[in-house]
Amino acid sequence: MPKSTRNTAPAQQRAAPVNPPTAPSKELHVFANPEPKRDYAIQFQIPEFTCLCPLTGQPDFAHFVIDMVADQLCVELKSLKMYMWSFRDEGAFHEKVTNDILTKIVAVTQPRYARITARWYVRGGIYTNVVAEHRKKGWKPPVPVLLPDHPGESGLRG
Repeated sequence: MPKSTRNTAPAQQRAAPVNPPTAPSKELHVFANPEPKRDYAIQFQIPEFTCLCPLTGQPDFAHFVIDMVADQLCVELKSLKMYMWSFRDEGAFHEKVTNDILTKIVAVTQPRYARITARWYVRGGIYTNVVAEHRKKGWKPPVPVLLPDHPGESGLRG
C-alpha cells in the first residue's frame, strides 16, 4: 500500500472573528453605491423582527420594511440582518425601536431618503404600525413616470 502524502499535522483552529457571522451586532456595514448618480429605490423586508415589551418582558413581533434611496453608501445585507437581530433580547417600545433603527441607518449611510414601516403584530387586540421617514436636506424626488394600467394576463405567473 502506498504511503500517504497527506499532511498529518494537527489542524490549527483559527481565531474567532470579533463579530462572529452568526452573532447579533450593533454594527452596520456599508459599501459604495454602484450608481450614485441615479435615484433608485432599495427595499429591505424583515418579516421576523423581534424585541421585548419593556413593561412585561413578553416578545413583540413585527414585519419591517425599509425603503431607501441611497446617496454614496448602501447597507450591507448580512450586517443589517445581524443588526436587526440585536434587538431580540432588548426591551423597547414600538415607536422607539422603529425610530432608533432609522436613526442608525441614516447615521451610517446618509441616504437621500429613507422610510421605515414597522407593522407590529397584535398585542392586546391592537395592531400597531409605525412609519418614520428621513429626507436629506435639498433632495427632491424625481417625478414618477405614470404608465397606463394593463390587465393581467391569465397565462403569466405572479
